Amino acid sequence: MALVAIVGRPNVGKSPLFNRFTEERHAITHDEPGVTRDRVYGDVEWNGRTFDLTDTGGFVARSDDRFEAAIREQVLLSLEEADAILFVLDTTVGITDLDAEMADVLRRTEKPVFVVANKADNDRRRMDVHEFYRLGLGEVYPVSAINGSGTGELLDDLVAALPEDEPEPEDDAPYVAFIGRPNVGKSSLTNQLLGAQRSIVTEVAGTTRDAVDARMDFHGREVVLVDTAGLRRKARVRENVEFYSTLRTERAIQRCDVAVLLIDAVDGLEAQDARVLQQAERMKKGLVIAVNKWDLVEDKETNTARNYAAAIHERLGLFDYVPVLFISAYTGQRAHRVLETALRVYDERSKRIPTPPLNEAVAAAINAHHPPSHKGNYVKIKYASQVRAEPPVFAFFCNDPKGIKEDYARYLENRLRASFGFQGVPLTLSFKRK
Repeated sequence: MALVAIVGRPNVGKSPLFNRFTEERHAITHDEPGVTRDRVYGDVEWNGRTFDLTDTGGFVARSDDRFEAAIREQVLLSLEEADAILFVLDTTVGITDLDAEMADVLRRTEKPVFVVANKADNDRRRMDVHEFYRLGLGEVYPVSAINGSGTGELLDDLVAALPEDEPEPEDDAPYVAFIGRPNVGKSSLTNQLLGAQRSIVTEVAGTTRDAVDARMDFHGREVVLVDTAGLRRKARVRENVEFYSTLRTERAIQRCDVAVLLIDAVDGLEAQDARVLQQAERMKKGLVIAVNKWDLVEDKETNTARNYAAAIHERLGLFDYVPVLFISAYTGQRAHRVLETALRVYDERSKRIPTPPLNEAVAAAINAHHPPSHKGNYVKIKYASQVRAEPPVFAFFCNDPKGIKEDYARYLENRLRASFGFQGVPLTLSFKRK
């Protein structure tokens, strides 16, 4: 689909306009300038046309602030990718020096540019938009992102200027989400895999506030990377901005197929890491643990990685089926192993076991260790069947489902894994009366 970029200086209402067009609260909105730091993508449908819309951080032409410099790079990258540009200005303020500098950049592009005079909420403000013609970018569109006035005419002219859509096949690409605490290297890993600065990376924790999807080809297989904001304990989330980011990370976990938990090799596994992994496990996502910054670990010996992985599994308890990798997103060391493993877990999560071999494995497990009796009666499992995949669910039909306790269900799960794999895949075992 065609791509439209929303650009402009900080706090002119780009994110509210993005939310208005996409009809969802996908971009963070706040009255604090600089809240939107990474590009955010969404779909817009208007008059039978659908196009991609990207929201960007506020443009500051010259600044020593590392965030503003990084945002400037993001905006310029969006201009290169976009088929059309929405240049958003604030009618309550008029033309500022930053607006004029941004206009100089836009006049040099050959892409269609639409000047959007936002916050034109009444007749007086709509009369004030004439000064924006001085920027030399053509027609000015007075709109209000808050109440929607003027947006219909803007969208009419915008879709008319877009190139025709090219048909796309149905999207069955695996979604892989990088999750974890702030500053563990999620954005660095994304950039390393993409080979481009797609997400802003600085040394300050919590830089990524918006979840950013990036599609790539990996050894002939399409995959979508979801780089998420770092999860913090909700009790520590004080700003509205951080609150929205935490919710968005949870939503990213919900819509991914495989969640890769990044752990700082120097700090080690922390309680928050375990909580994040449990959250992804409850949603039945494929799971991978990547220990990042392995290059910073000193005095490594032959068994250091193996002992480290064993310590992680011991602390996590029931997550011993989750693969553990040791990488460096900064140097690229084994970074591609993350995607290789995530795709293998994705395939395992999609796997279906035919009923005959499944029941052979279940019968062998029962013969080796019968279910304990329940209220003086024998518990008999008659047969089993896989009732769904993605995620895998197995139904066990027995005479007394309440007689199957958690420890025996765990035993059956382990026997299924020993027989059929399912590395990194949470399994659901359901016991039904037959």
